[in-house]
Amino acid sequence: MKRIYSVLVENRSGVLSKVAGLFSRRCFNIDSLAVGETEDPGVSCMTIVSSGDERMIEQIEKQLNKKLDVIKIKTFDEQAAISRELMLVKVKYNKNNRKEIMEICEAMKAEIVDMSQNMMMIQICAAPDRTAMLIKLLASISIVEIARTGTLALPRCQETE
Repeated sequence: MKRIYSVLVENRSGVLSKVAGLFSRRCFNIDSLAVGETEDPGVSCMTIVSSGDERMIEQIEKQLNKKLDVIKIKTFDEQAAISRELMLVKVKYNKNNRKEIMEICEAMKAEIVDMSQNMMMIQICAAPDRTAMLIKLLASISIVEIARTGTLALPRCQETE
């Protein structure tokens, strides 16, 4: 069972370390972590994706609420959110597979952002399962390097907000 935690924290040094330490000490796994400033420079938003059984997920939320630097926590399921991650993939190509790579990019709504004589860099901003699918599709072509952000997510829009 995966859960997304949107955690507003004070934007100070050491806060990320404290939150990561909480997960580490309790043997909770972090599947994904992304941190960035909000519209208020004194506040950051941590988007943490973690998985476990219902008890573990409940414990994570309780432990996060105990932290002094934590301002507010929202938790939601993957289905109740819009999630995106950014990925850059560098692949080696030749004249035989160049067209195939370009077709994969078009089908996956990925973009070629840099090219050299035999290397190509592809960018995709999509749901995490689509970025994983792009990796699978390019795996047979010779992936040289991958850089991936953590998952960013917000709960779906509702008129009652």
